[in-house]
Amino acid sequence: MSVKLIAVQKVLDAEVVCGSEWMDGEVMTVCAADLMSEVLAFAQESTLLLTGLTNLQVVRTAEMIDLVGVIFVRGKRPCTELIDLAHMKHIPLLVTPHSLYESCGRLYQNDLKSCEEIGDIR
Repeated sequence: MSVKLIAVQKVLDAEVVCGSEWMDGEVMTVCAADLMSEVLAFAQESTLLLTGLTNLQVVRTAEMIDLVGVIFVRGKRPCTELIDLAHMKHIPLLVTPHSLYESCGRLYQNDLKSCEEIGDIR
């Protein structure tokens, strides 16, 4: 099952920081991590990243594996340089006030699966 990124925004009470023009992206799976090596290991196309990490490596990782977007949890705000890079790479950035735990729970309740649950990639 997939949902539009705009539906995820509503579920997480998230603010779009960058990329409102790309909010129609399809989210198939969700990856929640602060270690970008884990994201690289488990994420696949049409995956949405939830993270508390707000450095440039997040956008670089999102670009490498064609993530549908990045949501920063606990109200963490990305710096201007990160926002500019995401805009240049066409990667939507959102900020939710909820914790990583609560955000994952809300998405799970709305039938979004973890990227680790799709296929046997462990």
